[in-house]
Amino acid sequence: MNQLSQTPARPRLLFVQTQAENAGAQEISRLVGEGLRARGYDVHHLFFYRVTDGSDALPNVVFVSRERPAGAWRFARFLLRLRAAIRRVRPDVVLTFQHYGNVLAAPAARLAGVPHVIANHVSARATVNGVVRQLDRALGLARIYDRITVNSHDLARDYAAYPERYRRLITHVPHGFEAKTTVLAQAGARLAFGLPVEASIIGCVSRLHPLKQIDHAIRILPALPEVHLAVAGQGPDAPRLAALARELGVADRFHTVGELPASRIGAFLRTLDLFVFTTAAETFGLAAVEAAQAGVPVVANDIPVLREVLAVDGAPAAAFVHTARTSDFAAAVEALLARPEGAEALRARGRRLAESYSLDAMIDAYEAMIVEAVLPEGRSR
Repeated sequence: MNQLSQTPARPRLLFVQTQAENAGAQEISRLVGEGLRARGYDVHHLFFYRVTDGSDALPNVVFVSRERPAGAWRFARFLLRLRAAIRRVRPDVVLTFQHYGNVLAAPAARLAGVPHVIANHVSARATVNGVVRQLDRALGLARIYDRITVNSHDLARDYAAYPERYRRLITHVPHGFEAKTTVLAQAGARLAFGLPVEASIIGCVSRLHPLKQIDHAIRILPALPEVHLAVAGQGPDAPRLAALARELGVADRFHTVGELPASRIGAFLRTLDLFVFTTAAETFGLAAVEAAQAGVPVVANDIPVLREVLAVDGAPAAAFVHTARTSDFAAAVEALLARPEGAEALRARGRRLAESYSLDAMIDAYEAMIVEAVLPEGRSR
């Protein structure tokens, strides 16, 4: 029997994210929250501000601000509102996500009287400035965090030179995921999203941000005149991407379907012949893992974390290429579209990724950390 099941009541948990939208970090906190709620925990969610309605349906959800706070005065007011919002929830454990979620919400939680904080590192180094890294280091050394999770060995190496007092808090918890499935055939899925039924379609699920480098995928379209690109997501890079497609004369083959809820990702993936993952930096690459496990062959940017995560028994579950090299990227896509046997080998390995990234195993790991934090006899300092 789990130790925690012997206590009179399950702890109240508060998951804290920065912006409310459908993205990888938000998907993980949603999945962990749902899993722990099913086990009897009192789960709440808090977002610093709202970008889209993707998180509106979560139970017990709080938005501290209507928009990202700008300016010193508004930021100071935001911090006071953040502490007050946490205090109103009265959680036993706060779980913070993303770099600003960690360095702002963890101390706010302690000031609000929260006894336990679990920080989750899910931000790539390229997205975290030096000041925030130093703040995070200081909070870890001061034991503002009870635990710190990393989702890949590649990310863990970022902290290899940190003091042992900080490194002792780190726990490796690979992301688990829900299988993205649909009953639709490919033609039906394409009709549902307004995509051409007979064309070869490559695509991705991604926030539209320069770091995701979706322009790399647009740039290969002139060399692949029969290929269309479909992207599910939203973000600040949308105008630039649309302008680039017009400039290259491929606007009629570049399709955006907007941000999708998790329940529709499987249908979108069914529309694709290949999933292209051009990101410059990741800590895990959840969208690519979901696509590969759904049976969509993946062509991924050749960065270390993706080689780590997109592998089964040491064999790659994706085709890797430096996507900034337009001719190489186009050739890799063309080769997989032209040779079904190569695509089928990737499909077979991709479908096995669920063996490595179990949703239940991820939820078990979080529950174990909560037990360690909440129960005095389970805590090791």
